[in-house]
Amino acid sequence: MKRWYGGWWLVSCCALGLAFAGSAGAGRILVPVHGYLGDSASWQQSGVLPVLEEAGWRVAGNWRSTPSGVRLEPVGQSAGEFAIYTVDLPSTAPLMVQAHFLGGMLGAIAQRHPTDSVDLVGHSAGGVVARLALVNYGAGTVTRLITIAAPHLGTERAWQALDATDDSGLFGGIKRWFVERKVGDDLYRTVQSSRGVLADLSPPVPGNLLYWLNARPHPDIAYVGVVRGAAIGMPGDQVVPAPSQDLRRVPALSGRADIQVVAGDHQLSRRDGLLLSQLVSKPAASGSK
Repeated sequence: MKRWYGGWWLVSCCALGLAFAGSAGAGRILVPVHGYLGDSASWQQSGVLPVLEEAGWRVAGNWRSTPSGVRLEPVGQSAGEFAIYTVDLPSTAPLMVQAHFLGGMLGAIAQRHPTDSVDLVGHSAGGVVARLALVNYGAGTVTRLITIAAPHLGTERAWQALDATDDSGLFGGIKRWFVERKVGDDLYRTVQSSRGVLADLSPPVPGNLLYWLNARPHPDIAYVGVVRGAAIGMPGDQVVPAPSQDLRRVPALSGRADIQVVAGDHQLSRRDGLLLSQLVSKPAASGSK
């Protein structure tokens, strides 16, 4: 396990990413998967994509989920040796639904780039979606999964959100009125319409999705979990506990995963771009950490 703290980490990661980008080998695809209430723009707005572009990667297009399947929206430039395909998934839908669309996107990418290797990156719930897609549909051309602040062992925040938006029972209407006044009508309705995905992100217990997923055989690829740790003046991740982000704690991945601990909160930032540029600087060796 490696721990990276301080300003020197930013400089060293950026230098390593830029140094390795030119020798990373031909035919590399990076597919970042957004989290709950996020979208493909999350990676640009957070500064992750700009850093990766500085390291030699180029966005080749965005895959969208539609009622008729998945559709590619090119960005006007052909995919180079180091291509990024962003995705837009229905982030309030149950994880199985999101994984179905992502599996279709990965299959379509494999058809377009049959000889290229894919690094799959998932932030927050997107990390679980990515893992679920691999388990359900196979790795295909994916050789490495990197998750960032992902709730592999769930989060109690999901339970809290489910309870807060449960307006059943004799006093359900009064409870809803109080909660709506506190968080606003729009957010309340959004969270209430997300009850399926929130249930999927609840800590694993017999019968729920994470309990099932974490026991399923996983493809023989490389797995890296980026874990948010606390530092002086920084409380760490207040959405997903650090132990839940640790891929080594997933029963099916025991002894097969590696982690990187970084200081920060739950949100994506430019620092994640610097770390990713280092992690994907070389192709993954199949089945290795």
